[in-house]
Amino acid sequence: MENENILDVSEKSRLTADITLLMLKGAGYAAVFLLAVWFLIAVMAWIGRALPEESRDTPDPINRSSLTIEATDYAGFA
Repeated sequence: MENENILDVSEKSRLTADITLLMLKGAGYAAVFLLAVWFLIAVMAWIGRALPEESRDTPDPINRSSLTIEATDYAGFA
C-alpha cells in the first residue's frame, strides 16, 4: 500500500502529530475518569446533606471500641 501524504508534511511532523493526538486522547480519558469520580463523590455528599439532621447525631451501629478478640491456647502451640 502506498504511503499517501495528502497534507504534504514530513515524516517527523506526522509522527509528532500522531504522538500529540495519542497524548491528548489519554488526557481526555483521564479527565472523563476524574470527572466521573468527582460526580460520584458529589452525589454521595448531596445524599448526606439530604438526610435529616437527627441521623448525624445517632451513635455508630457497630461499637468498634467494644470489639474483642479472644486468644485461645491450642494444644501444641505454646
